[in-house]
Amino acid sequence: MRFGSLFLLLSALTAVAQNPAPKPLTIANIFAEGGITGRTPEDVHWSPDGAHLTYILRNDAGDRAEMYSINVATGKPAVLIPAEKMNLLVPSDLKIKNERERERRTRYKVAHYHWAPDAQDILFDAQGQLWLYSLEKRVGVQVISSGEPSLDPKFSPDGGRVAYVRKHNLMIHNLGEKADVPLTRDTDENVLNGEVDWVYQEELDVRSNYFWSPDSKQIVYLQMNETPVPSYPIIDYLPTHPTVEREKYPKAGDPNPVVRLGVVKANGGKTNWITLPIQRLEPDATGKRPREARDFYVPRFGWVKNGIVWAEVLSRLQDQLDLYFIDVSSGRSQLMLSEKSPNWVPVNDDFSVLGSGDKFVWSSWRDGHNHIYLYDFDGKQPLSQPARLERQITRGDFEVISVEDVKQDTVYFTANEGDVRQKNLYAIKLDGSGMKRISREPGTHKVSFSPKSDWYVDDFSGAMTPPRLSLCRPNAGCGLFWSSRSIEEYGLVPPKAVTFKAEDGTALLGTVLIPPQATAEKKAPLVNNPYGGPGAQSVVDEWGGTGFLFDQVMVREGIAVLHIDNRGMAGRGQKFAAAIRHNFGDLEIKDQLAAVDQALETNPQLDGGRLGWWGWSYGGFMTLMATTHSPRFRASVAVAPVTDWRNYDSIYTERYMGLPQDNSESYKKSSPVNYAGTLHSHLLIAHGTGDDNVHLQNTIQMTQAFIDAGQQYELVLYPRKLHSISGATARTHLYTRIFEHFKRELGAGE
Repeated sequence: MRFGSLFLLLSALTAVAQNPAPKPLTIANIFAEGGITGRTPEDVHWSPDGAHLTYILRNDAGDRAEMYSINVATGKPAVLIPAEKMNLLVPSDLKIKNERERERRTRYKVAHYHWAPDAQDILFDAQGQLWLYSLEKRVGVQVISSGEPSLDPKFSPDGGRVAYVRKHNLMIHNLGEKADVPLTRDTDENVLNGEVDWVYQEELDVRSNYFWSPDSKQIVYLQMNETPVPSYPIIDYLPTHPTVEREKYPKAGDPNPVVRLGVVKANGGKTNWITLPIQRLEPDATGKRPREARDFYVPRFGWVKNGIVWAEVLSRLQDQLDLYFIDVSSGRSQLMLSEKSPNWVPVNDDFSVLGSGDKFVWSSWRDGHNHIYLYDFDGKQPLSQPARLERQITRGDFEVISVEDVKQDTVYFTANEGDVRQKNLYAIKLDGSGMKRISREPGTHKVSFSPKSDWYVDDFSGAMTPPRLSLCRPNAGCGLFWSSRSIEEYGLVPPKAVTFKAEDGTALLGTVLIPPQATAEKKAPLVNNPYGGPGAQSVVDEWGGTGFLFDQVMVREGIAVLHIDNRGMAGRGQKFAAAIRHNFGDLEIKDQLAAVDQALETNPQLDGGRLGWWGWSYGGFMTLMATTHSPRFRASVAVAPVTDWRNYDSIYTERYMGLPQDNSESYKKSSPVNYAGTLHSHLLIAHGTGDDNVHLQNTIQMTQAFIDAGQQYELVLYPRKLHSISGATARTHLYTRIFEHFKRELGAGE
């Protein structure tokens, strides 16, 4: 007996040694600066000569940075600029006191540096103060200093000048000289010259509104006049005397910024304004909707060559996108092609004129999926006639996600061919032949090609693989140069891929994480956590970061987590995406409820009597719609929810819902404020008081509706915080509240 007991004890100790307990995973260490996987490299850029790849690497605290360079000839990283210099050139964004400015720089990935065209100097944007660093002398000199920030700096193609935006005006700095030259001189705060407003930046992914001509002699820019746009008050309640910042924010049906394109000489002088054909239209005689000449968007524009500008013009209803070529000297324009859709026309960055100067690539979902098309035009007389469709380059039941580059006769692009949850790099000839997959490892590959060769950076991750970066060449493999810290010791639970069916038979893809200790006898509560909104995918083979790690905390506590991509989301073609058109919150909820039912049916270890639901932004809207339409969810959380779509911005909302003037009943049906009386869940709402995206107004209106209906709820506010409620302290507080809410209400561990 004693020998047997000793044997069993030794066996148990051996098993423990071979399978050590997982490392503790807490909400605090998930959201600590750097997290558990470390900070990923920032600003990964190629030098203009293609000889070097550079990036910024910070310590976990974010207060120490170094710039690294990889010579493609060796593939080995080396410190290019040490920390003692970088801390001045690239101060941490965490030091920015203004929450909105800090959010703008991080959310929209504002570049910290820009290579000079000759690859001998680097221009650093130190939070609006510009420094020129000489690689030869290893010295940085402040070239532009002002109390006002200098935004969106760009070298001229010849490298002799830097353009930038200050106080809503375009400026030029001639390198080697002290005085700056203003190209525009507007003093009206509502007029933005070459600057991007909030709604274009957020909803059209516009990052710049001016561009140099190839010969460095002219700049084309978009002027945005926000005078007719209503403003929203963002109040800072923390000072003794609260302050108010007025944000120009066009809501659904509101006037948008009035825009026009202009070309100005780099030496200064008057702007030559371009009159687009749509600007010559008369107002709509019926008066049904605002159809004045100002009622359109210019989401993309640039130079075809010296003297010729291209511009995309998007209708307000976003169902027509026209591509124009424009002669800047005469102002004459030629419609090259017109893209139309019964739903909406997606805007992207895929337009690219080929090196031959008489062809361009274009992407469209006109055949039901987003694919690449080749057009030709008269290179000598670009405005002589419309472009001619030469061929459709890619075809099939998949989505081209992005055209990454065109090298000679080969197009490199990313797509989800074979598995909509993955993103891989492919190559195909311009004639449509020889399509082949370049990236090999299953997961998500984000790539950036060298401007001078076929070298590219591969930013790879998978559902259970945090990011790692490699330097690669097609047909030659990859060399790893940076990797996240290992997650092996945490013993994370892999998500289980599931496929359920919508009521019409459409496949609904998802994942479920089930606590390993759950059984049919000792069931686990289930929390559904969808995003659900258009233009996004949640169920992807990609590292989920802090959200995925929070799921793991829930699972360790005995709570299962379900994620489902419902109809209306991206990645699966036009029909799948357009299913929710003019009808937010109906089909999405039906799909999610069907998925919950099927998850319970196929996993007997899940407890259908202890269900929860939570989401953020559109997901918060989904929470409110679900819990006011179904009695099944005992506990719920809505973070920064839209509660009435008349409160949200014009571009996003009208793309999917149309104008409220035309579709008032759809807006009413799609807004949870109208269903407050039928709340069936113990609800927690969280919102940042400084949210400039989904305004706090949404939550105030929702809570008033609950009060009027006699419904109880919990509310937590985050002073000054924006839509992301960012920062280690605030995030830890928020996610702890969410965790404790579900743990208490669902009886986790029972």
